[in-house]
Amino acid sequence: MSDATLFAGLAVRALAAAGVTHALLCPGSRSAPLAYALARAEHALPGAPALLVRHDERVAGFTALGVGAGGGLGAVVTTSGTAVANLHPAVLEAHHADRSLVVVTADRPRSLRGTWANQTSDLQAPLFGDAVRARLDLADAEAALDPADAAARLAAALDAARGVDGGRPGPVHLNLGFDEPLVPDGPDAGLDGSRRPGAGPGERPDGAVLDVGPDAVVLAGDGAGPVARAFAEATGLPLLAEPSSGARGGPNAIGPYRLLLELPEFGGAVRRVVAFGRPTLSRPVTRLLARPDVDVVLVRPHLDAPGPGRPARRFASVLVPAGPPPAPDAWLARWQSAGTAASAAIDALLDAEAAAGRVTGPLLARELWAALRPGEALVAAASNPVRDLDLAARPPAGPGPRVHANRGLSGIDGTVSTALGLALGSGGPVRVLVGDVAFLHDAGALLAAPGEPRPPVQVVVLNDAGGGIFSLLEYGALGAAGPDAAAEFERLFGTPHAADLGTLCRGYGVPHERVTGVDALRRALASPAAGTSVVEVPADRSRLRALHARLRAAAGEAAGLSAVGPGRPG
Repeated sequence: MSDATLFAGLAVRALAAAGVTHALLCPGSRSAPLAYALARAEHALPGAPALLVRHDERVAGFTALGVGAGGGLGAVVTTSGTAVANLHPAVLEAHHADRSLVVVTADRPRSLRGTWANQTSDLQAPLFGDAVRARLDLADAEAALDPADAAARLAAALDAARGVDGGRPGPVHLNLGFDEPLVPDGPDAGLDGSRRPGAGPGERPDGAVLDVGPDAVVLAGDGAGPVARAFAEATGLPLLAEPSSGARGGPNAIGPYRLLLELPEFGGAVRRVVAFGRPTLSRPVTRLLARPDVDVVLVRPHLDAPGPGRPARRFASVLVPAGPPPAPDAWLARWQSAGTAASAAIDALLDAEAAAGRVTGPLLARELWAALRPGEALVAAASNPVRDLDLAARPPAGPGPRVHANRGLSGIDGTVSTALGLALGSGGPVRVLVGDVAFLHDAGALLAAPGEPRPPVQVVVLNDAGGGIFSLLEYGALGAAGPDAAAEFERLFGTPHAADLGTLCRGYGVPHERVTGVDALRRALASPAAGTSVVEVPADRSRLRALHARLRAAAGEAAGLSAVGPGRPG
């Protein structure tokens, strides 16, 4: 049996032992030993990863990332050369979001790197730099000399993906060198052994006690988890929870909190922020965290994780509130009353737009949120979709949907791929809220091998024929200065297109439905098609900036009126 076959079998056994549930394989020659070993392991190795084949490496990387978000552990397997470079977006997202991801890249032996060997770069092994938690560059000949040492090194690198021993979870890179022959010379592909359960990240409780004091809020960013909600309710503080925080619910959660932060009687009165997770979604939150008169307390399991760029107290585990649960407080009541009033004003304006035949991004987000069952998974694309949810999705009283967003670097890369991976990893249905540009950027995710079952994913696309978020930024204001400025804005930021999404979906063999009007939208959301499907909702982004100005004004007025009464200063 060749060294390549033996080493590939050793690597696949290590993946199974580490708890890898799905392996996303992209076609290639140098990775052939791994391809054979993975395919044969499905039937010969207990606990072997499920093998899925994808044509596009970037799609495969984000699908593997989504598997981790669904509770599994995903690995992406590629050949050498530029195939590896296409994994960089998913690796960077995993690094910044502290999400487990295993990257397995085939390579030539070191003796052939830096030569004229085809599809070989001496930059491949260190390509991901400090973005990976562990890196292993190992060749088949080395592994054959000492298989036990090779197995131990593979296991140690894979442990780092899950954050074993208290480290930050994240991506790991196994760069495996194979020499010819690359095809197995027997049916077993070097497979034997048994699986050991993957270990989870270590915990470092500190039992710290915090007297939160008056005028404080709990801020729950991406990945905060339900502990942020529990802390807010135990301390009687307003909960400002992003959609992907895992904490957006309960009586203390304030829906349109980011609009209230812009008001002096609310955001201007905050003096302490207890932050969980990674809050990156809105500029009002960024400005709040940057204020020198605000005390920032970070509660994160990994003390070396990035912070807000200013001094902050750090705690490695959940804080223990000082004293007994508080009595009902005027500070919380003011935020709750203002949040309720602002949400009602937002709903009224969105309903008026819909009655006039205009379905908007915030209304689509509200309707999709309302259609989700407790515990159902939703992937929200970066850019406007996740912000529309943040603005218009009312926090539920009980358990709500599970929202995932790639907020590590907040790119639009791989949104659909991530959702497909999430469905594979969780085994349950997933909805996706995405804009047309992000959808087109990742349309290759809809390509599947013939006969391969498509996971239950409903992709809901707001199609406003371009990049709507830029209308809401400072560039949108410049673009309104006149016809020439508008044309320049449209070319540089609006990036219009005339893509026919229905034709594209038919080309991939995916059911597509284009809906207009709220009633048709609600019917489409209530009964998703089987397997993977796409619902397209057309919208007009030329009115987007004006709409958000009206939403801000209506919410501010309603919140201000609600604050009149006891507990409101001056």
